[in-house]
Order: sequence, then C-alpha cells, then structure tokens
Amino acid sequence: MSKVVCVSPELLPENLEVDVDYFTVYRSSGNGRVSTVGTGLLHDIDKSGLSPSQTPWDFTTFALSVSAADQAVIRSRSSDGWTRVIDLSVALVDPVPFRAAKAHLERMLRYLTGDFWSLTFLEGGELAPRSRRPTRFDADCVSLLSGGVDSLVGAIDLVARGATPLFVSQMAKGDSDTQVVYAQQLGGADRHLQWNHNIRVNHTTERSTRARSIVFFAFAVLAAGEVHRQSGQYVRLYVPENGFISLNVPLNAGRAGSLSTKTTHPVFLARLQQVFAALGLHFSLERPYAFKTKGELMDECADRGLLTQLIGRSTSCGRYGYYNYKHCGRCVPCLVRRASFQAAGMEDTTRGYHFTNLRVSGRKSGANDIGAVAGAVLRMEREGPRSLTAGQLSFATPAERSAYERVVVQGIAELESLLRNQAVL
Repeated sequence: MSKVVCVSPELLPENLEVDVDYFTVYRSSGNGRVSTVGTGLLHDIDKSGLSPSQTPWDFTTFALSVSAADQAVIRSRSSDGWTRVIDLSVALVDPVPFRAAKAHLERMLRYLTGDFWSLTFLEGGELAPRSRRPTRFDADCVSLLSGGVDSLVGAIDLVARGATPLFVSQMAKGDSDTQVVYAQQLGGADRHLQWNHNIRVNHTTERSTRARSIVFFAFAVLAAGEVHRQSGQYVRLYVPENGFISLNVPLNAGRAGSLSTKTTHPVFLARLQQVFAALGLHFSLERPYAFKTKGELMDECADRGLLTQLIGRSTSCGRYGYYNYKHCGRCVPCLVRRASFQAAGMEDTTRGYHFTNLRVSGRKSGANDIGAVAGAVLRMEREGPRSLTAGQLSFATPAERSAYERVVVQGIAELESLLRNQAVL
C-alpha cells in the first residue's frame, strides 16, 4: 500500500515518515521533502472574484489531492506492475459530508484510475478564500472549455441557443492562449475562469495520470457553486465530449480495463453525479454529445462559419508536448481528429502534423495506435460491432446500449475512411 498525505503546512508531522508522500495544499511548507499542490490557487480564486462555498472548496481540495497522489505513486512498483493500492489522507475544513460519502468517492476513483483507494478525511483544511473584489457573472450554466474541438463546438452550440455559460478551463501548456481566444470569440471574456493545479512532486512521477480529469471537474464545481450562490438555481454543468472518445472502447486486448482512460466515461460521470448528490451539491452533469461522434458534432455545429474560423488552433493530440506542441498525427485522438474533419466535409486547418503519412508512420516500439485502429476496423468487418463492444456497454439501459453501439460503429467507420484514404488499409 502506498500512503499519501495532503494537508496544510501546519498539520505536517515533525518527523516525516520515509515511505509516505507528503503534500501541502495551496501553500508551501518550505521543506524540500514535502511536495506541493494548488500553490497560487488562493490568489487566483481571489483575483477571479469568487468566494466559494465550503463544500465545493473542500471538493476542490480533495480533487487536487487525488491528482497529486495519482502522480506521486508509481504504478511499476505495485505487485502487478499496474494496479495500485493508495491510502490517501486529506485535510478538509468540514470533513463530515465527505466521511459520509466515502464509499461513493472510493467507488468513483476505483473506476476512474483502476486502483484501490482508501480515503481518510482529516480536520484542519485550508479555509475557502473570500474575494475582496466579488464578481457577478450573470451566467445560467457552466461549460468546460479545454481548447479542444468538442469543447469549442459545445460552447458555440450553447451560445447559439441563447445560453449564457460560465466557461471553465484547466490551464495546460500549449492550450491556455487558445482557451482565452475561444472565450473572447464567444462573447464570454468576462465569464471565463482559467486555473492551474500546480502539482509539484519532489521525485519521479507516474505518467499514466488516469485521474487527470478530476481537477477539471473540481474547477467546474467551484464555478457551478458560484452560479448557484448568485442565482439560487439548480446548475447544469456541460461536459462537451463526443461519445466515441468518452466510451474509449478498447481497440485490442492490451487496452482493456484501466489501460484505457475513463476521463469522461459515462460510468465515471454517473458516479461523480452520485458524489454530488451525496455531498448536497445542486449540479447536474450534462453530456450533449453522448451519442455523437466527433465528425457528427462538427458537422452539426450550430455555427459552421465560426467553427471553421476557430477550429484550426484547437488541440486533440495525446502526445502534444512530446512533439514541441504540435499534433503528432498518429495517436488515437489525432486519428479521430483527422477522420472527423473528413467526415464533416471540412478542410483540416490544423497547424500541421508531425507524422502526415499514416502508411509509414507506425511506431516500431511502444503503442502502435495506427495498427490498433486498423486491427479494430478489420475485426469489426469480420465479426461485427460486438467484437468491440462486448462487455463494454453493460452499464447502459437497452435503449442507451443501442445508441452507444451506433456511436462505436460510426466512429470506427470514420476511422476506416481515413485509413483507406491514407492507403493503410
């Protein structure tokens, strides 16, 4: 079992245990043996004009601590080389509701990361900041704005139908400027919250980061809490992600279970919604494109002109940083992106791909995403959709299962068209 402790500097023990990862949350202790998470966020929240309610703030502290633990605990050191057993202690201002929701939280994290989590909630957490310059956003919903294609389409569609979203972004190198531009172009420059988790681990980190989306959702919870506080209304929190990527069905046996990410999977989001209910948070997670592929949501965008103008600078690549902040062109998200432009009949205005010719761009070592997609296409041709979806849609009702299966079939068809045009198949 790997033990992680996330507390305020004042709660650090005098004698640090050697086999424990310690983090201070929001403030540094000045001790080089202690890692940090969320430094700068107190200032940024104040600057944004928010005065968070306690439960949304405590949920943010919890989410930051989960993401810190996810990076600190190395999978290769576990008994099977992948599945970890993580004992996480987090200091909150009001731990009582979180103790009551402990089973829901552990179950949610089990699905999200594929690990076994044991959560302990301590007293003495950092108080929520109170802004000296409160801002009224006059928003009626919250929408995630990542800088990707789907969040751009989601924002365009919300504005087109008359909604006034408060946009929330998690800062990422290569995407932060794009997030600002999108908010400005959609008339939401004064309704855009953009924050960073600032996780600093004082040793080698785990690269799989299966829990990475939870901080993004926590930032959205802070925003939704502010909308609820100002309006008194139940708040819709939009998660604009296409159904094919959300399901992320394993393309081969080596990608089953937690070897595929579950960042916006319907099961994870359903369990997150259960956590909201258990904590008394009046927010609903909305998935407007749950039954659409990326090609379909692009094709059906409410303002194709604006989408055409902005989409070229969006980011999809799973290895963006590895190629000097340029799309690699051959990872699964890049393949889906390229196939979607083609399916929507739109010119691909992406600022270049590192690998343009897919026929000669397969990897000689590591994950070969082109080969995995090609294999999935051929397997579906031979054996039908159930060869990919068997056991993957058991969470859904019969009607939903049919709709999800259609998304998988259409998503694979869009990828097949790309690979055939590139002479891979």
